[in-house]
Amino acid sequence: MSFMPTKYIVVLGSLMSGLGKGVVTSSILKMLDFYDYNVYPVKFDGYLNYDCGTMNPYRHGEVFVLDDKSEVDMDFGIYERFLDKSLTGDLSITGGKLFSSVIDKERKGDYLGEDVQIIPHLTREIGEKVEEIAERNKADVLIIEVGGTVGDIENSYFIEAMRQFSIYHEVVFINLTYVPSIDVVGEQKTKPAQIGFRLLLQAGIMPRYVICRSEAELLEKTRKKLALFANLGIERIIDDSDRKTLYELPLHLMKQDLDKMLIKDLGLEDRRINEAKLLQWKEKVDRIIKPKGKVTIAIVGKYTGLKDSYASVKEALIHAGAQNDSEVDIRWMESEDFEEGSDYSKLSDVDGLIVPGGFGKRGTEGMINAIRYARENRIPYLGICFGMQMMVVEFARNVCKMDGANSQEFDPDSKYQVIHLLDSQKGVREKGGTMRLGAERCLLVGEDTIAYRSYRSNGVEERHRHRYEYNNAYRSALEGAGLRTTGLTSDKKLVEFVEWTGQFGVATQGHPELKSRLVAPAPLFVSLVGAALVRHQEGRK
Repeated sequence: MSFMPTKYIVVLGSLMSGLGKGVVTSSILKMLDFYDYNVYPVKFDGYLNYDCGTMNPYRHGEVFVLDDKSEVDMDFGIYERFLDKSLTGDLSITGGKLFSSVIDKERKGDYLGEDVQIIPHLTREIGEKVEEIAERNKADVLIIEVGGTVGDIENSYFIEAMRQFSIYHEVVFINLTYVPSIDVVGEQKTKPAQIGFRLLLQAGIMPRYVICRSEAELLEKTRKKLALFANLGIERIIDDSDRKTLYELPLHLMKQDLDKMLIKDLGLEDRRINEAKLLQWKEKVDRIIKPKGKVTIAIVGKYTGLKDSYASVKEALIHAGAQNDSEVDIRWMESEDFEEGSDYSKLSDVDGLIVPGGFGKRGTEGMINAIRYARENRIPYLGICFGMQMMVVEFARNVCKMDGANSQEFDPDSKYQVIHLLDSQKGVREKGGTMRLGAERCLLVGEDTIAYRSYRSNGVEERHRHRYEYNNAYRSALEGAGLRTTGLTSDKKLVEFVEWTGQFGVATQGHPELKSRLVAPAPLFVSLVGAALVRHQEGRK
């Protein structure tokens, strides 16, 4: 089959951030994926960071890591979870990357004699990058999500670049906007959306669809009014009201024929929908909406004040719940609340515990105390990256009686540095892109382990993002006391998985949540939820 010219969809948000452009973009990707079109996302972020690696999760949310070691915006996690496709870092275009590229070209003399400007040099750079991505991936459709909101200085040059791009390519612009309901008035208000339309028109862009975020479904009169002001047919005003699960949105958009209209507008090859793929998705969504069981899982972390910091952990639990036909009630707990003298009774009625990734000393003692409570009370436990390191520290202190055992990161003078800095990290000075990153293969040890029963394979591959590791000097002592090593790096030099003997407690230095998808849930999360269901059914005994 010959490669047809790529078609493009650009998703722009107006009025306010946080409307869910990533979910809308992912839902459109999924709709077209149901027809087996080769689709890819591109994300533009206006910040001048080169990538997301050095960003604070409280400001930006989770840093998502790809197989190729790229540290990208958390929306890439949504794309992968919907598409069930591993993506690459070149699909992330930041202001930092763009300006770096243009300045590098200027220094090399590529613009010799020209005064380098936003227009045409930067906007042309954007268009060329988008074209390169389309060609490299032989994409039928690229869906470009523009971060920020229309009217921001940070993304204005990218919006202008897309306007220019649409002169030479088939581009459909979609505007995501907000339609609030004011209780006092008792109606849906369209004025904010109208203001958003005007900003887009001022930028020279006429959207072909308006997708409306709202609490309740759009009323017919609301759609008519929006259609009038947007110069569109009423069928192109699309409802995006609250759903029980974000994974329902592609199906909701298809009920409004958005898939059929887009295929026609883009002039795509006419295809039948892949019924098997659609049915699999519907079955998973039904299990989330109408589960048979329910378990409570506590997440004891350092950044629970902003739940987006652990977006992939949350979604992996939803996927695992669907696999186990169970609702997962997530109980968010700040690790500092478990410092010495704290009340641990709040953990007494949970069915499972997760300690996720993190950086820095704050809250670590609380994590260690929560892990000890789980071990002593036989609560199923899953430790992720930092959660594995704290599991090792807890076991060293309280089972092996290594008084003051700690990570070298927090106590360089500790007699028992059971967690220490990777050799490859010694001498590293720059922060960006210098950790142990990306997908790496691991060998599981033995078949009578939680890890092997979860993955059903001797070799697994998970993504990493860390600088510190289990110190092999203490491995023999900890194993002798009951902390099994159940996974090693392929060269057998670094510990990747550890487990408690005789109960459900497993931890990994990797981040299995990053590869969890609705149709292919993370095996360790599936096992944790399964163990939590058993505990719940037994009355948490």
